[in-house]
Amino acid sequence: MANRITTVLAGFAVVALAGGTSAVSASQGAVTTTTSTAYVVNQTSNTVTPISTATNTADMAITVGLVPDAIAIRPGGGTAYVANSHSNTVTPIRTATNTAGQPITVGADPIALAVTPNGKTVYVANFNSNTVTPISVATNIAGKAIKVGASPDAIAITPGGGTAYVANFGSNTVTPIRTATNTAGKPITVGSEPDAIAITPSGATAYVANSARFAGSPTVTPIRAATNTAGKPISVGLLPLAVAITPDSHTAYVLSDASQEVTPIRTATNQALKPVPVGNLPDAIAITPGGGTAYVANFGSGTVTPISTATNTAGKPITVGAGPVALAVTPNGKTVYVANANSGTVTPISTATNTAGTAITVGQLPDAIAITP
Repeated sequence: MANRITTVLAGFAVVALAGGTSAVSASQGAVTTTTSTAYVVNQTSNTVTPISTATNTADMAITVGLVPDAIAIRPGGGTAYVANSHSNTVTPIRTATNTAGQPITVGADPIALAVTPNGKTVYVANFNSNTVTPISVATNIAGKAIKVGASPDAIAITPGGGTAYVANFGSNTVTPIRTATNTAGKPITVGSEPDAIAITPSGATAYVANSARFAGSPTVTPIRAATNTAGKPISVGLLPLAVAITPDSHTAYVLSDASQEVTPIRTATNQALKPVPVGNLPDAIAITPGGGTAYVANFGSGTVTPISTATNTAGKPITVGAGPVALAVTPNGKTVYVANANSGTVTPISTATNTAGTAITVGQLPDAIAITP
């Protein structure tokens, strides 16, 4: 998971799960009717709240570390991993029992993480130690830290699992890590202050959002995965914070916070299309497993904007809670869950009707969300 709460407390935004981990699982294809659980990270409560998607009821909160910032779930769904930025730990949560395991010590200020598609390894980006920590899922033991660029703040893994790409905010680079050996490759130069990264479900291209928070121009850099080479920068709106890609790999959607718009990019040509206006201060984006709709959480408006991917047009804004900063779609595509940071709630949205259901009370400052397969 990019969000405004992380920006305030940790200094920089994290990849939105909907554009990273959730997008990968959705793109693998299958729609399931199995009951899922949505796990909501509550940043200032130091907890995670499980929500049954069958009943939209919250279970007892699970205590994790200090200032949890991000969450990722194994593809098989057995374990959720939570990055605790102020504890320098990752907490594993057993989803069968909703119990937290022993914290795993990682680097300084872990703010993003991703799990390999085979479910064997979790990679954790440590913002203040300029490293990535690999964790063995079988043992929940951290391996040797991998040196990357300055201030790593986003991570995504190719669908085949061979490479983890790490965006280094402070050095304007992306570091490819070979997962078979946990070795870092040559850094790839991108744009100014990369803040988010997403990979096409085909595995061909990684798209990096260069936020240009303090200098430079806002762009998106396409990286060809076969050669780890950067393509020509693509101009987008001001302060791009998140990227989500359709399951067919045809279009990348880039959310620009300060411009209050989403820019579609045709992946075949890397051409930016006409931006789609959304609400005030958009913070997160997620695409349904079928690929028909992209949902955008607008922090400043207290709304979610649905975008038809067939026409790239915005639908009527859906009112949710105060300060929505993160969202995720259930594997069956029926419901979007929206974390509202300022109201301490999660709003379920029916994708069939684009109507909001009754808000679900969670902890304080919910800022990340992930759903079991």
